[in-house]
Amino acid sequence: MAGSLCGVWVDEVGRVFTTVATESGGREERLETLRPFAWLNAAPSTPLPAGWQIETLKGEGPFHQLAHAETLEAFTAYVRGERDGVSADALRPLESQFLLQRRERLYREMTFGQLRRCQLDIEVASPAGGFPDAARPDDRVLAIGLRSGGKNRLLVLDEATDAAEKKLLQEFGTALAESDPDVIEGHNLFKFDLDYLRQRSKRHKLPCAWGRYGQKAAFRSSKLKVAERWIDFTRCDLPGRAVVDTYLLVQIFDITTREMTSYGLKEAAIYFGITDEDSERTYLRGDEIQHVFAADRARFCSYLEDDLRETQGLADQLLPTYFEQARTFPTLLQEATLRGATSKIDLLFLEEYYHARQAVPSPPEVKPFEGGYTRSFQEGVFKHVLHFDVASLYPSLLLYIGRNPKNDTLGVFIPLLRRLREYRLKYKLLAKQAPGEEERAEAQARQTNFKILINSFYGYLGFSGARFGDGELAAEVTRRGRELLQQLIDEFAKHGCTILEADTDGIYLSSEKYFGEPDALLALVAPILPAGIELEHDGRYAAMWCYKAKNYALYDGKKVTLRGSALRSRGIEPYLKKLSARLINFLVGASPESPVPMLEDYRKRLAVREVPVAELAKSETLNQNPDAYEKLIAEGGKPRRASAEVALQMSPRPRMGERVSYYITPKTKGKTSDWQRARPLALHDPATAPYDADYYAEKLNDWLERYDTFLGVKPVAPPQAQGELGV
Repeated sequence: MAGSLCGVWVDEVGRVFTTVATESGGREERLETLRPFAWLNAAPSTPLPAGWQIETLKGEGPFHQLAHAETLEAFTAYVRGERDGVSADALRPLESQFLLQRRERLYREMTFGQLRRCQLDIEVASPAGGFPDAARPDDRVLAIGLRSGGKNRLLVLDEATDAAEKKLLQEFGTALAESDPDVIEGHNLFKFDLDYLRQRSKRHKLPCAWGRYGQKAAFRSSKLKVAERWIDFTRCDLPGRAVVDTYLLVQIFDITTREMTSYGLKEAAIYFGITDEDSERTYLRGDEIQHVFAADRARFCSYLEDDLRETQGLADQLLPTYFEQARTFPTLLQEATLRGATSKIDLLFLEEYYHARQAVPSPPEVKPFEGGYTRSFQEGVFKHVLHFDVASLYPSLLLYIGRNPKNDTLGVFIPLLRRLREYRLKYKLLAKQAPGEEERAEAQARQTNFKILINSFYGYLGFSGARFGDGELAAEVTRRGRELLQQLIDEFAKHGCTILEADTDGIYLSSEKYFGEPDALLALVAPILPAGIELEHDGRYAAMWCYKAKNYALYDGKKVTLRGSALRSRGIEPYLKKLSARLINFLVGASPESPVPMLEDYRKRLAVREVPVAELAKSETLNQNPDAYEKLIAEGGKPRRASAEVALQMSPRPRMGERVSYYITPKTKGKTSDWQRARPLALHDPATAPYDADYYAEKLNDWLERYDTFLGVKPVAPPQAQGELGV
């Protein structure tokens, strides 16, 4: 651990401040130097200012000149100014330049357990009611919770005055300086906690001096793409520390599983097993917090401490992979959590090219190519289900083919992939055989990181922004993958298996004969695979419901797992979600209860509006800022969207990436479309703005029509809603 970097920051004049772990576990600050550099696509036609050095690089590539500057001021002026038609390609942030130049990594000799971590959560008061707004004078911070090493420290407001709040914020800065964490973790930390603290500190004319080296926090607007969605947030950078938002990490995690219905702290803690649904955890609604603060301080503090505990629990599970990425790539931990795989892999290649003084390519154009094998073979419910997949199919095929991307003139790609695969296998073995639990957990985190990394190499090839991409090589890999999967399907069928579903690298099949001995079936099929390609038995299920291509449910005797957007949509109304869950559990044998009685009960209660509106409300994530949407519509843009219209009715307006919940009011003259009748759930009024019972009854019919093949029940006419506005 001693000597490991725990923090790096480059100041405005190019000095490099570092924090290093000491033998005793302390932290020591040091000062280093940086020679900023950029790759150029041509030698400058006019002489560079003093202090610059230009090298002509080896090999072929558009960026064949490497320029180093003696000062950051000179570097910045050149890469931002006029350059006589010369393009400059410079790494950002500058901390990555420093790490790459030194072949250095953060936390190199440390374990995750040796990282200094601090969880942060705040509670605030909003006397005017509604959502807290730090810009309102009377709103204020009630408490700041800090948790380090499993121990809580609660900073609590003495009295409801500006002076007391100012004192509280000062105590927060002092507490951070005393504990000196490497990482600050929080749930929705960027969008709420840190931004709220910034605004209240500004009001009291206090500097946000929360970084190391006596430095202030830096805030800027940022975006993060999570699958098909963009999330807006106010990014906070603390010199020498990493800021980690578990709210974002949870969403990134859910890209592959798509099982989570909410990303809130309480729901996420239950999903990840940090808090049991039946536990005695303290829960408070947002509108209760300031009342409980005044009336029951012990309960208020218990609520805050539970939030801190759950935040730590989420980070315990989600952060180790990113910690290992910071140990692998020349990047900061915070950057590792906010950047995609392509930019990280680029760093590994650029490091080799920099030190070899080899010319660097530009990202090539990648033409569309056919993807992986995807096919659904059956519909209905099947028993005795086995799942087999090819371990790391695409990376394994890349190693089998053994060809580097066309523009990788240094030949880095395949050797690097092979080395990373060897690391992964080493730590995978350690995760099983290491003597201590902590050592096994550390090895598991490392093998998971390398698994993600080597699986990203194929995706990197086919991404148009990848500097060393190669669409033709990616297309060849997918072609061979499709051929290999078809060979496996044919071989399984020869042994009497019923093929249910195949997707990219895996096959689901039904076999009563081999259900109890999948390894015997594996031994019969595996010999057809090329050298270096391994088939694995990956799961056994009592039943599987095949709905349609890439949409199915699996039941292992304890838990039902859903796959596919048609079955896991987070936007579906809760009452329909409950019906679908009842249907799926019924079909796969997890429950004897048919959904039909529940369906009829909903019909009866809808007719008299006895179904709570919260069960009917739809929740959607905004994919556009409300202000931008409003401007678009004002200029004649289309289409109109219910969720966006609802956002315009809310105060304060939510931001892109946030979820809004709304319901549909009855039709009136001139208002028949959903977007015209959508209303925020929080503004529901059963007397003046009830929900449209007919609308939701018709959705029951739509649901039944979608699944009647499996139930054999036909839709009926919707009941007539009662009530003054039930038209």
